[in-house]
Amino acid sequence: MSEQTNTSSDRRVVIVGAGMAGVQTAVALREQGWDGEIRLLGAEPHRPYDRPPLSKAVLLGKAEGSAFEVDFDSLVIALELDREATGLRAAEHILDTDTGPVPYDVLVIATGADPVALPGSEGMPGVHVLRTMDDAERLRPVLAGQRDVVAVGAGWIGAEFATAAREAGCKVTVVEAADRPLAGALPAEVAAHMADWYEHSGAHLVTGAHVAAVEPGAVVLDDGTRIPADAIVVGIGARPATGWLAGSGIELAPDRSVATDDRLRTSLPDVYAVGDCASFPSARYGERLLVHHWDNALQGPRTVAENIVHGPAEGPVYDPVPYFWSEQFGRFVQYAGHHAAADELVWRGSPDSAAWTVCWLRAGVLVALLAVGRPRDLAQGRKLIERGARIDRELAADAAVPLKAAAL
Repeated sequence: MSEQTNTSSDRRVVIVGAGMAGVQTAVALREQGWDGEIRLLGAEPHRPYDRPPLSKAVLLGKAEGSAFEVDFDSLVIALELDREATGLRAAEHILDTDTGPVPYDVLVIATGADPVALPGSEGMPGVHVLRTMDDAERLRPVLAGQRDVVAVGAGWIGAEFATAAREAGCKVTVVEAADRPLAGALPAEVAAHMADWYEHSGAHLVTGAHVAAVEPGAVVLDDGTRIPADAIVVGIGARPATGWLAGSGIELAPDRSVATDDRLRTSLPDVYAVGDCASFPSARYGERLLVHHWDNALQGPRTVAENIVHGPAEGPVYDPVPYFWSEQFGRFVQYAGHHAAADELVWRGSPDSAAWTVCWLRAGVLVALLAVGRPRDLAQGRKLIERGARIDRELAADAAVPLKAAAL
């Protein structure tokens, strides 16, 4: 991997992907003093926008959009919309797009992730995903009309869509193949307590149910159950949008993410990757992480910009405490850390109450926590995780004691 030198007005940075990660990389480069050319390429025709409001205010018609408040002209950032990357010729430092080649000196890949399609549903009328502004616009009249909807998948997106649909007055059924919601994100002993949230909101959650077929106006389960639906929303995961890199020579991880080093550099010279499409090695957790959440797309660009401007010899290492939040069924849910390697779980408060927290420990050290309606626990716990603090289990289990007071 080649080392970058200091800023130079004749060097070009091309950023492919105009979501949060791409926009923040462009802005951070200017903040760090980069005085060369910056070109920001977006595949969509819309001006860059924030995605979290899509499943909330935009979907419910409470906002017309969520465009970033960035003055690209004053920052001298060339914004090129409706331009999709199709390939990469690294030896020539050329990015290929559907409207022609783009030369670069430094390339930043920020193409995000694509939703996983439900087999057999591609192109079928009435079947939706919720990833882009256009997706939200297509779903708005469904919610406004208080129609019958089926969400396939009880993950974060499924829960947020079900929440918005119930608020709009829709009849909502959520179909989940696992035996509980959030099966891919949280262990059974935690996620099981979230199942009741659906029923209390008026949504019907069907677990252990596999979709056998999607028909116009209905979802058919493998046991023959037919669920009527004016609209079907598929939320069964997302995969890094890296298919266009085939044949480029860039190293991909087994999950198809761009495999970066601890400074978010790829295996190719002068190419970085950031956001939902990139995975990075975490010394904190001892494994490679792929984080599909807003905060990662906000924090990673600062590392990329500093390494481009100052050079990797002086630039920072990227090893954050992952963080995300979700608003669902009247609850504010926050998570920080990574619990996969934890060996102990500590409850703060009852999961049957309106507010509670779960702490995960590894050899007595706090490595992750999930806070439901307890933002102070999240704020304090995130700092404890960052510094690798050991925790007194008895104090941590007392919800009346500030979590920071449990640090040893």
